[in-house]
Amino acid sequence: MEMDFLLRKIIHVDMDAFYASVEELDNPELKGKPVAVGGSEKRGVVSAANYEARKYGVRSAMSGYLAKKNCPHIIFVKPRFARYKEISKQIRSIFFDYTDLVEPLSLDEAYLDVTINKKGNPSATFIAQEIRKRIFDEVGLAASAGISINKFIAKVASDINKPNGQKTVNPEEVIQFLEELEIRKFYGVGKVTAQKMYKLGIFTGKDLKEKSEEFLAEKFGKSGSYYYHVVRGVHNSEVKPHRIPKSVGAERTFSENLSSEIFMLERLDHIAEELERRLTKSKIAGKTVTLKIKYSDFTLNTRSKTLPYFVANKNLILETAKELLYQEELQNSVRLLGISLANLNTEKKKTELVQESVSVQLKFDF
Repeated sequence: MEMDFLLRKIIHVDMDAFYASVEELDNPELKGKPVAVGGSEKRGVVSAANYEARKYGVRSAMSGYLAKKNCPHIIFVKPRFARYKEISKQIRSIFFDYTDLVEPLSLDEAYLDVTINKKGNPSATFIAQEIRKRIFDEVGLAASAGISINKFIAKVASDINKPNGQKTVNPEEVIQFLEELEIRKFYGVGKVTAQKMYKLGIFTGKDLKEKSEEFLAEKFGKSGSYYYHVVRGVHNSEVKPHRIPKSVGAERTFSENLSSEIFMLERLDHIAEELERRLTKSKIAGKTVTLKIKYSDFTLNTRSKTLPYFVANKNLILETAKELLYQEELQNSVRLLGISLANLNTEKKKTELVQESVSVQLKFDF
């Protein structure tokens, strides 16, 4: 055993094809048919696809046009985020029956620290089974789960037996599990990084483990140290129930591409207004304004400016966004515009959120 650190009992719960599953729940006629939430055969981007659609290669972030090409009989459904949030709230209420240490990553997934839990149940595996059963019985949706000693391994494990399954990686199994894991399945290793690792002869966790921290830092920068430690089972990030947002944004995809800055300014006005509403609701302000431009050929361009003061006012945000728009010439017609605010005034709060750590013996039941 190479691990010498705090052990916790962490569950990562991940809803199966959440948006599409909610649509099937509300419209049973969709069951068994390929469904894409968002997009259309002409425009837009797929937000989510059910497992029937995935059989045809349809994935989230794929253009609706390509989704239709891959699966001619696909059914496009408009997203209903208010409904997804409503269902997500029901699911989280189940989580809180077991622990207050719940860290949502999005509407459809969350980490739970059940090292010490409200049920007094020593088995994180049984707790995960019970939570998944309750979600199915009370909400009507299927969930998958990963259970292990830290967030990284729990996250990876939750994908092993999808859909509607779970995987426990016990403390004594961690090292072997990570060594045998394909590098593309490591959380934090995207397609580009995976290809770079392949060229370096890194195909599995075992291959990664053979590289020194200095080598990985040279090849992957700050991420190199992260890779070096997680493959050894070291990831001490706590489950943070009070997640502080790093940025707040709003964006719009247009039904027709825009080629004139005049039309774009009109859209930016609406986007800035929506962003102001979100900032006011969350009582947040920020210093760094970023303009996001997605062109008709799907290439993405971002431009940022950091102000000497915090802003949350629509007019100040819009003024900076306009400046960024005219900063460079447009490369093509535009299909999406977005404005986000980072360098928030919530940064100070990160150091104020203190959690009690729980010391746990190496040998304990999962």
